[in-house]
Amino acid sequence: MTVSYPDPKDFTYAEVGATREPGHCPPGFRPLHVRTRLGEGEDVFRRASEAVLTWEMHRAMGVGIDATADRAAPGVDVTVTLAGMIKAPCRVVWTLEEPRRAGWAYGTLPGHPESGEESFVVDRTGDGTVWLTVNAFSRAAKWYAKAGGPATRGFQHAYARRCGTVLRNLCRQGGEPA
Repeated sequence: MTVSYPDPKDFTYAEVGATREPGHCPPGFRPLHVRTRLGEGEDVFRRASEAVLTWEMHRAMGVGIDATADRAAPGVDVTVTLAGMIKAPCRVVWTLEEPRRAGWAYGTLPGHPESGEESFVVDRTGDGTVWLTVNAFSRAAKWYAKAGGPATRGFQHAYARRCGTVLRNLCRQGGEPA
């Protein structure tokens, strides 16, 4: 795992890198954990890992991605654009590239509608099953995220589930997004 945190004062939360510990949620934040089965085998693992590490999964979901590098790496700035108008600036805080696990996490920067961190990790279990796990902790930062209340939380869960659906489809023959 590569861990090289940029200056924590740049982020909108204190526990930069906390998504490295599955199940850890800092006080005052809401946890999110969504795990999706992608398929089986080394080819699925490699395809899924590459799609996650190169922003392909996010782009296939139809969200705008403006990144300062073609591949996730600590310190890379990423702005996610939702619905063509909501801009969510983030910075990659850690990456992971191991024989059976690959992924990264980004943390929120000023201007993001939420405050917190989200990770996207592909892993291949001992039986060969390949999974995408999205872990996050967050709290509303902008007025419209606060006003959205439970709807905002529902959107976050739907987004995480959609990540899994899109990535599973990218791993199938032809790789067309859902």
